[in-house]
Amino acid sequence: MVTATEGGAARRRGRNETAEERADRMWVELLQEVRVAQMGVQILFGFLLTVVFTPKYNDLEPTDRTIYIVTVVLGAAATGALIGPVSLHRLVSGRRIKPKAVEWASRLTFVGLVLLLVTMAASLLLILRVATQDGYVPWLVAAVVLWYVLCWFVLPLWTRHRYTERER
Repeated sequence: MVTATEGGAARRRGRNETAEERADRMWVELLQEVRVAQMGVQILFGFLLTVVFTPKYNDLEPTDRTIYIVTVVLGAAATGALIGPVSLHRLVSGRRIKPKAVEWASRLTFVGLVLLLVTMAASLLLILRVATQDGYVPWLVAAVVLWYVLCWFVLPLWTRHRYTERER
């Protein structure tokens, strides 16, 4: 909720900050979050790029090669989405549109996390298919994906819903 202050600047309840201060804080927090995800996606993507140059790649079944190609493309897309907020900031910095930049960077980060989740699931599927031919592989991958969804999306959304003060 927004309240007026003696200087006339609008301040949000709960924190004593203007809209500009809030955007600055949210931007710094977002960049810290993106750094964690960027490191993970870049390491995973780097390893994925090396697979094609290993002797084992020539022994992959056609289905596994397809999974690999899809996984590399997903990794590239995730990398782009998670690096996007940095480029966005560079190109709009100083234009007095930080609240909108935070909004768009947040969207890019969310898309990047979804793409990272799918990339990790596809990577796990490929690795487990190559490591074992057992029928439980899809179930293991599904369980890991469910775990990611719970940790990355369900818990944060539940927490937001449960503990966020409703606008009046």
